[in-house]
Amino acid sequence: MTEKVLTNRKNGMGMLFLLILLYLGALALVILCSWLGGWFYPLMVLGILYLAVGWIPFLGLKVLKPQEALVLTLFGKYIGTLKEEGFYYVNPFCVAVNPAAKTKLNQSGDVDGGNNNTAALNVLLTGQGASVQAETASKKISLKAMTLSNSRQKINDCLGNPVEIGIAVIWRVVDTAKAVFNVDNYKEYLSLQCDSAVRNIVRIYPYDVAPNVDTTGDGVADEGSLRGSSELVARRIRDEIQQKVGEAGIEIIEARITYLAYAPEIAAVMLQRQQASAIIDARKMIVDGAVGMVEMALERLNENGVVQLDEERKAAMVSNLLVVLCGNRDAQPVVNSGSLY
Repeated sequence: MTEKVLTNRKNGMGMLFLLILLYLGALALVILCSWLGGWFYPLMVLGILYLAVGWIPFLGLKVLKPQEALVLTLFGKYIGTLKEEGFYYVNPFCVAVNPAAKTKLNQSGDVDGGNNNTAALNVLLTGQGASVQAETASKKISLKAMTLSNSRQKINDCLGNPVEIGIAVIWRVVDTAKAVFNVDNYKEYLSLQCDSAVRNIVRIYPYDVAPNVDTTGDGVADEGSLRGSSELVARRIRDEIQQKVGEAGIEIIEARITYLAYAPEIAAVMLQRQQASAIIDARKMIVDGAVGMVEMALERLNENGVVQLDEERKAAMVSNLLVVLCGNRDAQPVVNSGSLY
């Protein structure tokens, strides 16, 4: 399906004045013929008939705001799309088509064509007639950039660990004909493809950096992970979604990871593992520093000739210094008042 943009129909204001003049002329004709009578009664009947059906041409008046579009069909045939802001006049029997008009997703802006509050207010004020007006307005397709935030998904990463992830996708309609006619409901189609793309990409990566894991497909282990390579993961998710929704006339502008965490059933265990790893790293740093300080102390004592220690006393000194430097609590000094030997 190829989109056809109608740009030569911006004559709504002139047609509005013409239709009003015709309606007023028919009303004047009925009044005049009823006053004259006689042979003028057939003209009065024509005037009454026009007054009865004269509202139909008014249905061809269409008003579009910036970043709105209207897909028109005539007796089931696609005739074109109104895509620029302005006041248009089209065939009054044309029907606007938007299968996703009533679809509500967890997204910004274009939930119901942006007319939810207005429609509710009109129904309260003017009754049933306002609901018809709101229904017509909802057939407009928004061309604005919108943000879709699907619900969080629980997915197993490449190591089998269940993780919860949520994404936000910024998208817009670029081809109204494809969006309306190539898929049944382009909003639901986009939401489903987002879920599928997230699952396909997340299964490639570990949550955190893991050894011997290839995330790029080149056969070489790398350090890619969901937590450390979020920009790359989001870019791959965006490309995956774009490949699927291009046929629906949708452009994916950007995809971002909004939530990432281990699933609740393993979150506590993974936290303990991270804490243990952090403690080991901290202890390793403390021991490395303590050994360096002991070496420095022995070298300075030997250089300055402060005291001569045999191997046994050096071992005792090293042991005491390591206990003091590596201990979790402050050392309690013990004063030796006797002989060193």
